[in-house]
Amino acid sequence: DLPDTIMDRSVVIRMRRRAPGESVAAFRTGRDTPVLHALRDRLTAWLHPLYAKARDMEPDMPVEDRAADTWEPLVIIADLAGGEWPALARAACRAMTAHETGKDTDTGLRTRILADIREIFTTEGDPPALRTSRLIEQLNADAEAPWVEHGPTGLTPRRLGLLLEDYGIRPGNHRFPGGTQAKGYARTQFLDAWARYCPAPDPSPAQPVEPTA
Repeated sequence: DLPDTIMDRSVVIRMRRRAPGESVAAFRTGRDTPVLHALRDRLTAWLHPLYAKARDMEPDMPVEDRAADTWEPLVIIADLAGGEWPALARAACRAMTAHETGKDTDTGLRTRILADIREIFTTEGDPPALRTSRLIEQLNADAEAPWVEHGPTGLTPRRLGLLLEDYGIRPGNHRFPGGTQAKGYARTQFLDAWARYCPAPDPSPAQPVEPTA
């Protein structure tokens, strides 16, 4: 996904991988661009005399706050078009906004897991790697965190892997003190994601010391 500041101000259209057996017509610049330009010109000609009216419209919106700001121009155009378009536009607005709200929740968990894992590495003395079992144990031990609610026994190795896969972070075989080998995560795998998505707060500047008499 794009940064939250852009996603929150966008009408998001999610693309899906083509299924086996599905055929999709390829976009061809020479063939398709003139058709799209003609459609653009028709829309411009239709909307131009309605511009003043559209500017003053305050349509009833099915969503609030930033989502309403994002969708309002499209709903206004639908209201101007009339017919079934006002209802269709509002239905699309509700459905797509609700879908992205669910995505936001999942995105929040993915950011939270990064921050919590960084804290665990720090508590453990920043070792080169940590066992998956140790990360799971520590994450589920935090009663204030959401991880203990992930299933009957809390967060599992599989769910942890799903939360981290979007960052390209995957478990591997690592050698630990004592010569044992186990599945785990290397600290270096997280450095880029930590810097991008949950940078550590700057340390508080030192307070000036008042001179004593």
